[in-house]
Amino acid sequence: MYRQSNILSAKKAIKWILGTALLCSASSIQAQETTSHSPYSKFGIGQMREDLLPQTRSMGGISAAVRYQAGLPVLNVANPASYSALNRTILDAGLYGNITQLTKNSASDNTADFAFSHFGYAFSIARNHGVAFGLMPYSDIGYNKTEYKTNGSIVTKQTSYGEGGLNKAFVGYGFSPFKGLSIGGNAGFLFGELKDNLSVTFPDDYEALNTKLQETRLIRGLTVDYGVQYSLAVSRKHNLTIGYSGSLNNTVKETTSQLITRTQPSLDPDYENVPLDSLPQAPATKRNINLPLKHNVGITLSKGYSWMIGADFKYADWSYYQTRVGENALGKNYGFAIGGQFKPDPTSLKYWDIVDYRLGFRYNQGHITTSQQRINDMAITVGLGLPLPETNFGRTSSRINISAEIGQQGTLRNNLVRERYININIGFNINDLWFQRRSYD
Repeated sequence: MYRQSNILSAKKAIKWILGTALLCSASSIQAQETTSHSPYSKFGIGQMREDLLPQTRSMGGISAAVRYQAGLPVLNVANPASYSALNRTILDAGLYGNITQLTKNSASDNTADFAFSHFGYAFSIARNHGVAFGLMPYSDIGYNKTEYKTNGSIVTKQTSYGEGGLNKAFVGYGFSPFKGLSIGGNAGFLFGELKDNLSVTFPDDYEALNTKLQETRLIRGLTVDYGVQYSLAVSRKHNLTIGYSGSLNNTVKETTSQLITRTQPSLDPDYENVPLDSLPQAPATKRNINLPLKHNVGITLSKGYSWMIGADFKYADWSYYQTRVGENALGKNYGFAIGGQFKPDPTSLKYWDIVDYRLGFRYNQGHITTSQQRINDMAITVGLGLPLPETNFGRTSSRINISAEIGQQGTLRNNLVRERYININIGFNINDLWFQRRSYD
């Protein structure tokens, strides 16, 4: 009976994680308009979200050479070569939220939002062969800018704002052709809508009709990511891993359509009347856009269950991305990340001695240039890996991973916006021995 009750509790936990992922997916779709508040998300395809889970994001985002954490294989989507280390089934789902302060000159504004973070599933299909699949956000937009303009006696309020985002569904495979070396790849499907809106209203004239122009970019396409890792023991207790991950300059399809509507003004600012009519819209235009060519090189040094430190160097070339008319050309992105984790005493019976403590730092010289100013990003990261009680005689272990990124993007120079933020990621992880024949007494 003891074994049965533990198995049932594990199943309940799995169902709970699956239900949470589905609920978060539905919530993120409904709250898609507020997934980002960055004014710099208007450039390119929006604010980029890396393929990082909370357990690697909290270490500055190091990922190229990460295979194990606290002695157990980890789901590391950013480098599919790590899948070859899988010897258990991993189920991981999570939430994302942030608090942002936007400052321009002496004015500032605070915003907050939440969204679905990720869902991933990974397992071993044979010794040194692993498979993973899941769903993750790829990018999102959420800028908002309002201007008042006067032409004679006519005052207009012009608001430009963006909403929407892109998601990536992926499936990956990694294997080890010989001891120490691992190779892997992810095939992804990118999909979503990015909407850029321009609204013109007349605050002093309730007889004039409000006008709204909405440009919708529907993006679909396949992506390919790949990675390599090489691990070797440098002593009886220490292990060194060198990793590389990258992506092709994948080409995806973009279909752009426009819709212009006229609406009678409303006295209630929280209520919008139904549009009276829509003006003829031009036929949808289709084109191919090139995503950036990416390279990421990293190294980690670890000691069993006790600690790990590492560093990554990242490069992404946005030079060939086809910007729209009137947009500044994008450039090259350079960045680095350092971080690590430690467990005070893996053999202790005290709970806080077996928690994983994580810390890191990252810096990116961005690919966006506006008002002759490069938009850079930096952040300090912290996190915890909170173990839950093991079940099924130690075959099932669960963990809650929490990460926080405290950072800044942009600058106050040249009349630009400084963005200070706290990003919170929470992941629920189950690590279990599935697909193995069990014996019963």
